[in-house]
Amino acid sequence: MGPARWRMSAHDPTTAQRWAMLVCSLVAAMTTTCATAGVAYVIPALHEQQGVSLTAAAALAAIPTIGLTLTIVAWGAALDRFGERRILLVSLGITLFGTLMALTAALTDAGFTALAAGLLIGGLGSGAANGASGRIVVGWFPARQRGTAMGIRQMAQPLGVALCALTMPALAAGPGLAAAFAVPPIVTAVGLVAVLAGIVDPPLTAAAHAAAANPYRGATFLQRVHAVSLLLVIPQSMLWTFVPTWLIVGHDWSPFAAGVLVTCTQIVGAVGRIAAGRISDVWGSRMRPIRAIAVAATATTAGLALADQLDSPLAAAVMVVASISAVADNGLAFTAIAEFAGPSWSGRALGVQNTAQYVTTAAATPVLGAVIEFGGYPAAFAVGAVAPLLAIPLVPADPPRRRVETPVDESGPRPAR
Repeated sequence: MGPARWRMSAHDPTTAQRWAMLVCSLVAAMTTTCATAGVAYVIPALHEQQGVSLTAAAALAAIPTIGLTLTIVAWGAALDRFGERRILLVSLGITLFGTLMALTAALTDAGFTALAAGLLIGGLGSGAANGASGRIVVGWFPARQRGTAMGIRQMAQPLGVALCALTMPALAAGPGLAAAFAVPPIVTAVGLVAVLAGIVDPPLTAAAHAAAANPYRGATFLQRVHAVSLLLVIPQSMLWTFVPTWLIVGHDWSPFAAGVLVTCTQIVGAVGRIAAGRISDVWGSRMRPIRAIAVAATATTAGLALADQLDSPLAAAVMVVASISAVADNGLAFTAIAEFAGPSWSGRALGVQNTAQYVTTAAATPVLGAVIEFGGYPAAFAVGAVAPLLAIPLVPADPPRRRVETPVDESGPRPAR
């Protein structure tokens, strides 16, 4: 269905249109992951085929994320001001240009600087897709479906990681680096078409404009959700970053077997986000499931530390459970922030959330790497278990449910409280 026909029914989208818009938003968000995380999967090829030092290759892998982090809040403000469809088209256009620059640099052996420039531009453009969809979820879905909807939207990151992990190393080792660098622009082009064809901004009503006051003033709900999310992202990023090396070096797994396990874990974790969102819809609460997830993340990450210390054959299985627990809260936090901030502030609030998580990950990763170097993986896993433990008492109570600020039909059974 073309965009013109979508606009004709924008004030009363069908159920199919709402879920189709969500899928389009998910595909758009996958472009961020591919544009920023994909380079990490070609570090060995950069080192072996191009003679790039490991330090320089790691720097290249960090450049897109630096660009992303610098612009997330600004893109969020633009989303709030101009709507998601328009800003996503601009954002993905910039990302496509940057990733094509990187592809061209790889095709022509243009060197480190040209490749870095393309990666930086791709990262700068990717911030809008990373923080988008708050207005779409809150605006087009009733409260009893938002947790599930945002859980589906939050599958974008693990699915993007899985796509890059399955394609880019194999392409780099086979056809070559240029083939690997073709993956991000292809995904971005698909995302651009999805936004153009499928996304319609919900109209803002008078109630939305009335609720446009700064949600950070007069309440600490958003600040506490941000703090909880920062603590919960530490075990998540630790497991995503160090588990492949833990399996290959520490437990003598083959790179292929380790990659398959990590990819399967990512996919199951993505499904776990949907399950957590559905539970929050049924319970009528976003914070109670987050508190339960923090407890589970503490227990499973501590269990992983113990299993690894004892050299248990169950350590890999415990790692899978810990990884799933560590990522389950993302969609719930996004939903709660978007609902509380409202359509006039959700872009900025989600931008703050993402920026803080990226900065926390960047700061915690080298610290945990040092812990592994001097104390071993069990010590790092134990440190990772402390973060969700500290998050448990910080989880706030659910705020009073706000009146929906868009013309979504709220009829039907309400979730139990």
